[in-house]
Amino acid sequence: MIQDAVAKLVCYGLKTGLLGGEDAILTANRLISLLGIDVLDEATEQAITACAGEVQAAGAGQTGAACAGKAAAAGAGEATAAGAYEPAPGELQEILDEIIDYAVETGQVKENTVTYRDLFDTKVMGELTERPSDVIRKFRALYEESPEKATDAFYRFCQDNNYIRRERIAKDRRWKAPTGYGDLDITINLSKPEKDPKAIAAARLAQQSAYPRCQLCYENVGYAGRLNHPARQNLRVIPLKIDGGDWCMQYSPYVYYNEHCIVFNRSHVPMVIDRSVFRKLFDFVRQFPHYFIGSNADLPIVGGSILAHEHFQGGRYEFAMAKAPVEEEIHFDGYSDVKAGIVRWPMSVIRLSGEDAERLTDLADKILTAWRGYTDEAAFIFAETDGEKHNTITPIARMRDGKFELDLVLRNNITTDEHPLGVYHPHAELHHIKKENIGLIEVMGCAILPARLNTEMAALRAAVLEGRDYRADETLEKHADWMDAVRAAHPDLSEANIDEVMQTEIGKVFAQVLECAGVYKRTDEGRAAMRRFIESI
Repeated sequence: MIQDAVAKLVCYGLKTGLLGGEDAILTANRLISLLGIDVLDEATEQAITACAGEVQAAGAGQTGAACAGKAAAAGAGEATAAGAYEPAPGELQEILDEIIDYAVETGQVKENTVTYRDLFDTKVMGELTERPSDVIRKFRALYEESPEKATDAFYRFCQDNNYIRRERIAKDRRWKAPTGYGDLDITINLSKPEKDPKAIAAARLAQQSAYPRCQLCYENVGYAGRLNHPARQNLRVIPLKIDGGDWCMQYSPYVYYNEHCIVFNRSHVPMVIDRSVFRKLFDFVRQFPHYFIGSNADLPIVGGSILAHEHFQGGRYEFAMAKAPVEEEIHFDGYSDVKAGIVRWPMSVIRLSGEDAERLTDLADKILTAWRGYTDEAAFIFAETDGEKHNTITPIARMRDGKFELDLVLRNNITTDEHPLGVYHPHAELHHIKKENIGLIEVMGCAILPARLNTEMAALRAAVLEGRDYRADETLEKHADWMDAVRAAHPDLSEANIDEVMQTEIGKVFAQVLECAGVYKRTDEGRAAMRRFIESI
């Protein structure tokens, strides 16, 4: 019954702290109005009032007890050791499904597809989401206590209000794969919903709009969305001053790692890697020393998916690259106060560290300037061809033991007839696992693999165990050479070990992908070529 679902959702808001007791009836009235209902049932009102009283008695957002009355069915969550309410897996989605099903039945949702349902359930959760000014005020108050408290609370808020969809994120497959470069993070992305054909067709016919200009623009805050642009009524961002400019921080709705944040320029300006970027990265980690921050490169193929809007990505996670040691110390004249070295990593990384961010910025800019114009034909490094520039850098900053640390990953996007997608890009023999560009997150050691692999690996597993010819399968044939090699390396492959073996071998492929993306290979010739560049600076 829809009134039950409304009571459950309001109760969820009360228990998670999205709503205060005085907000309960107001929110319920807004929800029934959204659903085209004129009257809040007396029993529903009593259930909501009882829930508000219980939460208030225990302390807002500090109880896991089930609510009274008809809302009791929603009380599957429990109080954590810290006292904060922890929703049960799928709890919120079950409530939202009840509400969206009603909206579909009554014609308020045009089609019962993922796209239309997402547009409506985001509108629903927008009714439980505080105004930006209140969210910002709370963040700043907590920041005065500590940056960690501020980000912890904001991250939790973005999960509780369903901007970060816990239920979908839980579908992603994640594991650690041991390699010669440490344990790489492997993910198969299943949280992004597939575009449904009806929505795609309707989007083609819909009037085109340039508002918001892109999915990173500030104007997304509170935006209702449309068929070709996601709804964002529950999006909230935190304004920041970074190197004197106006920026904002939000969390990624897809969360590829813990507290995956996006820091974007308040203005719609293109990505660029220059001296100012190093200053901005250092200023961010100065303000949030428990987070790392990095930027995609500013050129196609080696850059991110959105080059039109300047942004960084950060979070509270230590990737394999951050753990990788310096294997060779290097020295730059005039910078004896800066520790520098080549990192033991499949890609070509120069690591700088020191106490003075401005000194690191000076040296990083010197390295970038040298790399932009550097050509070494013997190593197939070309600064430009036919007027097209090829050299750039992917920078990542962090604090370590009270010092600033900056990793500079050398990138080049040149293409050839043999490698039309990029010479320093996953090569064709690896495309059965990873064909997409290698951006910031992959550079650091986290594979973001396509959803197709989930079904393909399951089918390949079954074919191996059942003794079927996977080369005869149109979908699996592309994996055949790889699987032949896996079986040769693991003659004891069986149902007991095949899952672990396949995950490990996928990790090895990703390590090869990163080696492909490295402009200097980990050979004697590659090391000598990298030293030539360093000596040229």
